[in-house]
Amino acid sequence: MKAKLQVTQHRSIIGQSHAHRERIAGLGLRGPGSIVVVDNTPSFRGAIKKVLHLVTVEEVDNG
Repeated sequence: MKAKLQVTQHRSIIGQSHAHRERIAGLGLRGPGSIVVVDNTPSFRGAIKKVLHLVTVEEVDNG
C-alpha cells in the first residue's frame, strides 16, 4: 500500500500570486484550516513544494 499525504492549509491566499492560488485550488484546499488527503505522487509533491509556505504536510497510512 502506498502512503498518502495529508495537506493542511494554514495561511490565506490573500496577497499570493495567481499561480499559488491555482495550486492551492488544484490540491483541493478551500481556505485556512481545510485538510485534504492526496496521493504521494511526484505531481502532488511538486505542487505542495511550490506552496509549502502556506501549508503543512504529514504522511498518513491509507490502511
